[in-house]
Amino acid sequence: MGYFNCIALAFLVALSFSSIDVGLAARHLLQLPPMPTLPTTTLPPLPSIPNLPQPTMPRPGALPPLPTMPALPTFPAIPTATLPPLPSMPEIPTIPTAIPSIPFLSPPPSPSSTP
Repeated sequence: MGYFNCIALAFLVALSFSSIDVGLAARHLLQLPPMPTLPTTTLPPLPSIPNLPQPTMPRPGALPPLPTMPALPTFPAIPTATLPPLPSMPEIPTIPTAIPSIPFLSPPPSPSSTP
């Protein structure tokens, strides 16, 4: 964590020094005497664009017909396979829903104390 703070502080210092140089350069430019006006030159006129012939679009009905597709070759008939019948599934036994009663066990007899 301390290493990150050190890097962040170094980055902040470098950023502030770079902005100081920008501020000094701007002040220097403001203190310069006004620049003399530069002579202007006249540009030659642009050449005119020649008129090109416009292409004529064919009418939608005047398109040539599409070529016909050649007939596809015929394939021989594939023999069909017959599957044997599936075996019948065994019947699933039913789970009893009645809970059997637990027999009541009597406690063992207490030992009789005879003197």
